[in-house]
Amino acid sequence: MRKPLVAALLALVIAGAGAAPAVAAPESAPAHVSAQAVPADTGAAAPTLQAVSLAGTVALSNCSGSVVRFPGSADTDPALVLSNGHCLETGFPDPGEVIVGQASSRTFGLLNSAGTKVATLRASKVAYSTMTDTDITIYQLTTTYAAIRNSYGISALTVQNTHPVAGTAITVASGYWKRLYNCSIDGFAYRLKEGSWTWKDSVRYTSACNTIGGTSGSPVVDQSTGKVVAVNNTGNEDGERCTVNNPCEVDASGNVTVRQGINYAEETYQIPACFTTGNRLALNQSGCVLPKP
Repeated sequence: MRKPLVAALLALVIAGAGAAPAVAAPESAPAHVSAQAVPADTGAAAPTLQAVSLAGTVALSNCSGSVVRFPGSADTDPALVLSNGHCLETGFPDPGEVIVGQASSRTFGLLNSAGTKVATLRASKVAYSTMTDTDITIYQLTTTYAAIRNSYGISALTVQNTHPVAGTAITVASGYWKRLYNCSIDGFAYRLKEGSWTWKDSVRYTSACNTIGGTSGSPVVDQSTGKVVAVNNTGNEDGERCTVNNPCEVDASGNVTVRQGINYAEETYQIPACFTTGNRLALNQSGCVLPKP
């Protein structure tokens, strides 16, 4: 799970990657340790693809995230921040646990296209968080999309409401490291198992997206549409089988595949169906398949 530790920072320094933000103190849950340096961005975008930037991403104390909206969101709705379930400030949700409406005053550093912090946003609550079937936390903010755009000139990223497609050119945009990773969707894992947690239909990257600790919660953006299709969450570091920081793929027949050095994300197309007017969570709404409390 892509949470930051000093090892990730040292890897960047050794690789000569330049200045990096201060690494947050590890939280109570196990944290990701990366021995890999961040490579130069090597994704070759076709001329028709959009140049994805850091605008609308946020830096958390221990992870990355983004200000997101759904196809049905209104400018006057309270804005939302998307990150990982394992980035929740109160610790990793247990397998089977779903957190709804939990009080939060967490802050987020809002970035512009150049990766410069332009504002501090604040949560009013955790709208939804789980590490069951998926790995997401959605915070509701104290401000609206319109207020953010009018004050800082930054629009929210839209979450795509259809399943991503293999071969799609993507960018993983890390607000924590202020860095973009370009690659493609290699395919999908029927089940991705890591420690006690199991995720369904996870996105597998091609090897160019060599994400490290601190990239947890980064939006995965389709370069052809500019929309969010997944949220970055983990990768297999050491070649171990189904352990923390070493997820394994399990197919429909129960066969296990370990892909050392390959990284993953959790799809987000299911999320819009679980929110209604005013960006209110509606888990009992028709079409909503997210786990319920």
